[in-house]
Amino acid sequence: MIRISEKTLKDLEFETVLHHINDLCNTEYGKTKALQIVPLSTEEELYTSLQQVYEYKSSYLNDSKIPNHGFDSIDKELQLLGIENTFLETFSLKKVVSISLTANDLLSFLKKFKELYPILYQTSTQVPYTKEIINLIEVVVDKFGEIKDNASPTLNSLRKDINEVQGKLNGSFGRDLSRYNNLGYLDDIRESVVENRRVLAVKSMYRRKVKGSIMGSSKTGSIVYIEPEATLQFSRLLSNLQYEEREEIVKILKDLTNRIRPFSELLIQYQEYLSDIDIVAAKSKYATQLNGVLPNITEERELTLKDAYHPLLYLNNKEKGAKTYPQTISLDKNNRIIVISGPNAGGKSITLKTVGLLQIMLQSGMLIPVHEYSRMCLFDTVLTDIGDNQSIENHLSTYSYRLKNMNYFLRKCNDKTLFLIDEFGTGSDPELGGALAEAFLEIFYERESYGIITTHYANLKLLANELPNMTNANMLFDSKTLEPLFKLYLGEAGSSFTFEVAQKNGIPYSLINKAKKKVERGKIRFDKSIANLQKERSKLQKTTSALKTKEQKAEEEKERLDKINQRLQSKLESYQELYDSNQRMIYLGQKLNEISEKYFHNKKKRELIDEFMKIVQVENSKRQKQTAKQRRAKKVKEEKIVKEVEKKVVVIRERKKEQKKKEEKIEKAKPKITLKVGDKVRMIDGKSTGTIDTLEKGKAVVNYGIFTTNVAIDQLEFVERKK
Repeated sequence: MIRISEKTLKDLEFETVLHHINDLCNTEYGKTKALQIVPLSTEEELYTSLQQVYEYKSSYLNDSKIPNHGFDSIDKELQLLGIENTFLETFSLKKVVSISLTANDLLSFLKKFKELYPILYQTSTQVPYTKEIINLIEVVVDKFGEIKDNASPTLNSLRKDINEVQGKLNGSFGRDLSRYNNLGYLDDIRESVVENRRVLAVKSMYRRKVKGSIMGSSKTGSIVYIEPEATLQFSRLLSNLQYEEREEIVKILKDLTNRIRPFSELLIQYQEYLSDIDIVAAKSKYATQLNGVLPNITEERELTLKDAYHPLLYLNNKEKGAKTYPQTISLDKNNRIIVISGPNAGGKSITLKTVGLLQIMLQSGMLIPVHEYSRMCLFDTVLTDIGDNQSIENHLSTYSYRLKNMNYFLRKCNDKTLFLIDEFGTGSDPELGGALAEAFLEIFYERESYGIITTHYANLKLLANELPNMTNANMLFDSKTLEPLFKLYLGEAGSSFTFEVAQKNGIPYSLINKAKKKVERGKIRFDKSIANLQKERSKLQKTTSALKTKEQKAEEEKERLDKINQRLQSKLESYQELYDSNQRMIYLGQKLNEISEKYFHNKKKRELIDEFMKIVQVENSKRQKQTAKQRRAKKVKEEKIVKEVEKKVVVIRERKKEQKKKEEKIEKAKPKITLKVGDKVRMIDGKSTGTIDTLEKGKAVVNYGIFTTNVAIDQLEFVERKK
């Protein structure tokens, strides 16, 4: 059973990774689930999850791309379905149809391409495929989200009556409108709509001359809105019919909702399934950003990471355009524990966090940024002691907190544990703390746990040198400048370069010398020996660097090809986004065309406005609200990109101008050849070659074989002289 503590996840900044995945989700349900991702508890679940992400990522390169999985949450609809005597409105029913269609499309696709996506298909077989929900709703609700006339005989009859009364009302109103307009009683706007009723816009002075019911007036009082007396009876009759229509619609919706209610569990399953696919898709997008791969997961106790990048550092540096240094590190049964030593700011802690975070990500079903030949095993427990360990809540000092943590380690450590400890043993007297740290490390070693620690303690370096399955390591530094090279070197302890770093930072030599006298000679000699060994190794590496030229060229070529691949991948993603955007625009265009055509036939303004508002509300629900600050930041970013593009265009134009000037200079510098009869020539900037037949008074007759032409000599360019 795999169990990873909250402290470990916090130490390794796993929550930041989850926020990145959250940003890549398409659905609100998926976003919520993304923040709840934890390392999977069983190996079977983990292998399934990793294979799903691997298959989804591979779909980007296949012609058979996995269809859209986006959906609007139906939580409210499911709540209503769980309450007796409630009913779903038409817009809710459309959401139910939409999620059913999306789930069915995905299930059909995976069944069709099960050979390409075997694990995604296998997990989809647990979700039933049915069109019954869609058929039930589409019998009653049309594609515009309106109840169909033939949903019931009563509704059909009522709507016929409504259309008949509406026709009479419009005819009556039209006659009154013409009559009162001819009499000059109406304002320029002639008519308006008040409380969903057509009214005459009567000039205030003539309000007593128009018979009817006053429905209101304009803000200035110059216009009075009157419903003509002749249309009042039709309006009352229409209101009664519309009330009866609504009652019948509610009755139809209740009946339909009762038929859908047994499918509640299936709809919950659809929502869970689609949100799970959303998580898989987000993980695959994140893997694409990181160039993540699925390493070889081995049953043997082995952890070999080749060219491993810290995901958060890699993305941060990528955004800034800075270089990220990969690490190669290996743990196996013959080398279970690595002790990294050396000066600070060399990358020891980052190496520690890289190993821990990549292990946690893999065990949470994510692809990771390592070389594809990397080999990894699974650990039941990952224990960490990294960063600021002071506990203000419990009033514990750093050392007390670390001791409590070590006590927890002792209870949990076994042969399936990976422990990562930064600055092991610090916080107390160096000799006493170092001795206690050594005792802890020996117990971890005896229990055959795997781990990496960083330390400055000499006794821990000696222990790693003495025990057969423990190895010293250090982060490489330039021997002259003491600048970090951000590379891990196994097999040798690192000097802290305490006095060398102090001297480099301007501490007086006399003070450094005085400090040296206060330290035991043996310790200084030991540290100096390590420092000398590191310097010798640095020199040896510089000597052998010439032999690695071919390897470096191969790496450069690989990087170049990787960049090309990244650009192609980026273009593919851009084209996909453009395609999705265009599909959405086409869909909206079709919707508007449909409601426009409907209005063309029935001339119902209110209905047109209602349908248009529904489209707007649906589209707005998909949009993410942005604060003014976010909008400004987005605008600044876009302006920055435009400026960068403009600068690049200017540079390219300048280069072209310079190139043209160079070509002109080269052309002018060419020695001028006196043309003779028989020379092969061509027109300047021409392609066809001819032979000079005659020369006379600055002109030449050029023979092109099929025809001859008379050309000025200065327009000709020498090609070849007849031998």
